Amino acid sequence: MFMEPGMLARSKAGRDKDCIYVIISVNDEYVYLADGVKRSVSNLKKKNRRHVQIIYKMQCEDCTDDAAIRETIQSYIQKAYGC
Repeated sequence: MFMEPGMLARSKAGRDKDCIYVIISVNDEYVYLADGVKRSVSNLKKKNRRHVQIIYKMQCEDCTDDAAIRETIQSYIQKAYGC
C-alpha cells in the first residue's frame, strides 16, 4: 500500500483504534503519526504499517504545524460524519 507524508490515516488496531491521524513520516516497517492534540509533531506515534488504513479523500498540506493538522482532521470529520 502506498503511503506518503500528509495523507490521513485511521488506526485499525491498538488502544487508539478508529482514531484519525496525519502521516508525518514513513519507513519500511513503520509510519509516524500525529493528531495535533495528544500526539503532536514533536511527540509522534510510531505504528506498524499493517495497522493503519489510508483515507484517500483528504490530504494535509502543511504537516509541520499542529494547528494545521487539527484543522485538517476536523474538516474531514465534519465532511464524513456531518458533525
